[in-house]
Amino acid sequence: MKSSDATMSIGEIATRFGLATHVLRHWEATGLLNPARAGSRRRYGPEDLCRVAVILRAKEAGLSLDAIREMLTASAPAERQAILRRQREELTARIARTQAALDLIECALDCDHDDLARCPHFLAVVAERVSGAGSTRSI
Repeated sequence: MKSSDATMSIGEIATRFGLATHVLRHWEATGLLNPARAGSRRRYGPEDLCRVAVILRAKEAGLSLDAIREMLTASAPAERQAILRRQREELTARIARTQAALDLIECALDCDHDDLARCPHFLAVVAERVSGAGSTRSI
């Protein structure tokens, strides 16, 4: 886009972000996007490009489309911050679970025992999970 008033078609924006056009239509149907229209054709401007990038980044962070919509449509900073704090807590918990899974895999990779289930070090890592079973969900 060469000028600030230039727009892109749905196909152009989909290609730019590596998305299928039906994804953009779905995001529009769920209230995440609201592109301008030229007749019956969607036209995406610079603000739409930014919004698509925000949606993609938020999805990468693990936010659901509903949470992204809540965040983008929050009417007050305090409301948006509450949504983001909740998402941060969920993401932090997910990172902890993923790190525990990675630790278990790393431990198993380092094991030279014929029977992994008899390796004292591996069993110690598994025991940590058993003792903390009520505090975290499984992956």
